[in-house]
Order: sequence, then structure tokens, then C-alpha cells
Amino acid sequence: MPMPLTSNQSVPDHEAFTQFLAQLAEECRQHGEEWENATLPRFLEALTAWVESGPGWYGRHQGEPLPAEGNWT
Repeated sequence: MPMPLTSNQSVPDHEAFTQFLAQLAEECRQHGEEWENATLPRFLEALTAWVESGPGWYGRHQGEPLPAEGNWT
């Protein structure tokens, strides 16, 4: 199994994303008690907060507003 992604890496395609998700699931099974958001409800709450902060983060780090035409599917 490949090593986890670091902050300077990206997921280039569908296959890599699928592998990344499988890797996260396995990590949670083995070490979930060490995770800050080890349950699905806690993870979804954290994900919601992260997405809600997106426009501010994008503006601070990209220097422009979050594009309105972004693909949210």
C-alpha cells in the first residue's frame, strides 16, 4: 500500500483517489482511536466547518474570491 499523501502532493486521477480513500479507511480501522475525528458524525462536522471556511481561506491564500463557477459535484 502506498504511503499517505503529504501536504505538497495531489490526487491526479480517479484511481489514485480511490486508493487514497481505501488507505484512509484502513488507517481508521487500525488507528482510529488516535484520530481527532474518529467517528463519521465528527468527521462530517469537521468537513462542514472546513468547507464553510473555504471562501475565506481561498481569499487569504489565493488573493481573490472563491470562483462562483466552481464544480461542487
